Amino acid sequence: MFTFAEKHPLNKILVIRFSSIGDIVLTTPILRCLKLQQKEVEIHFLTKCMNFSLINNNPYVYKVHCFKENLKEILPELKAEKFDCIVDLHGNIRSWQVKKYLRIPSSTFPKLNIKKWMLVKIKCDLMPDIHVVDRYFKATETLNIKNDGLGLDYFIPEEDQISITDLPMNFHEGYVCMVVGSKHATKQLPTEKIVELCKLLDKPVVLLGDINDRKKAIDIENILGHYVYNACGVFNINQSASIINQSSVVITPDTGLMHIASALKKPIISIWGNTVPQLGMYPYMPDNLKTIAHIFEVKGLSCRPCSKLGYSACPKKHFNCMNQQDLQAIVLLVNQYLNS
Repeated sequence: MFTFAEKHPLNKILVIRFSSIGDIVLTTPILRCLKLQQKEVEIHFLTKCMNFSLINNNPYVYKVHCFKENLKEILPELKAEKFDCIVDLHGNIRSWQVKKYLRIPSSTFPKLNIKKWMLVKIKCDLMPDIHVVDRYFKATETLNIKNDGLGLDYFIPEEDQISITDLPMNFHEGYVCMVVGSKHATKQLPTEKIVELCKLLDKPVVLLGDINDRKKAIDIENILGHYVYNACGVFNINQSASIINQSSVVITPDTGLMHIASALKKPIISIWGNTVPQLGMYPYMPDNLKTIAHIFEVKGLSCRPCSKLGYSACPKKHFNCMNQQDLQAIVLLVNQYLNS
């Protein structure tokens, strides 16, 4: 049986992933393998404009197409490109609208929504032990594209490279990156826990996040003083990636900067609250670096996972998934990296 790729030489492929930061970074092995294994093909990427900079510097992508809110504004532009096929890595109503409009061969990946629902709602874990990246590759099977096992990519443009000398003097001999926030509060380590953790580390700490995390970071900064540097809302996403790239180790919740740290092959201490790694979004590393990605979670809580995304506050009011984290074990591991 011939695949579509064998019957028709592919000139242009449209890859779709609208959001969010982490999910888009997780598509990068697909982009690399499509380009390197198809050779002459042009890879185009469709996303929201707010995520343009995540992909625009990727050398495997020929062109990024983006829209602000109204998907219809971009459809004629996509039609004019005359794509040969679509690799849909979002799998929602909007990506279906694109496929319906373009009327060309397409493929997608198993989202496992029912199994996710069962895990979250009735705590019945039928999720396969497979990362979402490997599920993404199901969408390229008919194109004979296989995972090369090299992990994620993240490309920082020259203009967004941050010099370590731009940081305070006491950071020039090394520092830890602490990701302060996440889109949902129930994924975040509480302020008092971050303060306690920072006090026990052997190096100063850069607090990372967006402008929405700045108030929380200021509260931490007011307690710890020059021992931390508040970078929340100061740098754009590529500049934040540059800060991560020069760090010794990254402490992070389940959020987009965790996946950027994975792409940059940094030692990661991932701290899990309301979500669980079984959902398939844990740090994704090449096989030879899997041991530098560590997961910390409070086992045995009957309420976890309470959501596959998160809430503005703990539905049970106790927030034990974060309040009961073993900070001493986290500190011991981080300091081992700092002193090795």
